[in-house]
Amino acid sequence: MTRARNQLIDLNATSYYHVINRCVRRSFLCGDDPYSNKNYDHRRQWLIKRIKFLSSVFSINIAAYAIMSNHYHLVLQVDKDTVDSWSVGEVIERWYRLFNGHVLVDNYLIRGSSSPGEMIQIETLVQCWRERLYDISWFMKCLNEHISRRANKEDACTGKFWEGRFKSQALLDETALLSCMAYVDLNPIRAGVAPNLEQSDFTSIQERIRQFNAHQKHKKNPKSDYKPHAQPLALLPFSATSDTKALPFSYADYFELVDWSGRHIDPRKRGYINSEEPKILDTLVINGDDWIESVKEFRRQYGNFAGREFKLRDCAAAHRRCWYKGVG
Repeated sequence: MTRARNQLIDLNATSYYHVINRCVRRSFLCGDDPYSNKNYDHRRQWLIKRIKFLSSVFSINIAAYAIMSNHYHLVLQVDKDTVDSWSVGEVIERWYRLFNGHVLVDNYLIRGSSSPGEMIQIETLVQCWRERLYDISWFMKCLNEHISRRANKEDACTGKFWEGRFKSQALLDETALLSCMAYVDLNPIRAGVAPNLEQSDFTSIQERIRQFNAHQKHKKNPKSDYKPHAQPLALLPFSATSDTKALPFSYADYFELVDWSGRHIDPRKRGYINSEEPKILDTLVINGDDWIESVKEFRRQYGNFAGREFKLRDCAAAHRRCWYKGVG
């Protein structure tokens, strides 16, 4: 049964969400379309550029992404505390980067003041915009509409480009977050279109690895005043500390974990399969066999909420549900 979006996205339960969207019928987001014999790889850059732009406008961070031939995956983190701290002027400036705004706000910006009655209406508008700037539904609306309009214009056609709004999964704990990110980053490996993480084009893991390599190369042989950051600025960073503005893992451990998972999932992958599990598995008390099964079958294993059994039961009870898929 279809559930209301406000029942699927509950910021009191978690700030992390896995979202997926797929093209309708045989439409191709990118890659080689066997029906039209056209290549649409350039659309991947459309999507990545738009995702990062929207993240700079909304108070929503990107933890992971993978752009496939006819669908894409995102792991997003909603930062409600930050948007609550924005001034009225900052909310207006961010909203105007996406939309035309409102005539009352236009006049307020020109004159610098308005009547008391107009100020009440302006404050109501700004509060509405503030709430939308941390709303995943509005984030996805701004993403999907933009891409579908560009794709339809390029294809000289009209009609639906996406099969629906989007599907979402709430990631209720660190284990669910970590396995979902690995699931997303390993999409090209599992699909057989990439032999290793470095060649997994248009994924967050590839971007993180390239940024890390650039940083290490500069440290060994600095050639300019510009010093590359160790982690991509457009992605939510890793940190082994209790920093709430970062992913609660070491990025070195994450690299090791995803590579280890990929070697076990895809037996055709070259290289030595390390028998020692990454440290983070012990830290989070994750069984190796259970972890691999979770990474391989993440979408099938869970429904709209993902996490350990007690997290799923607590969340189901809070939403007045008997159970959520994933509780055995």
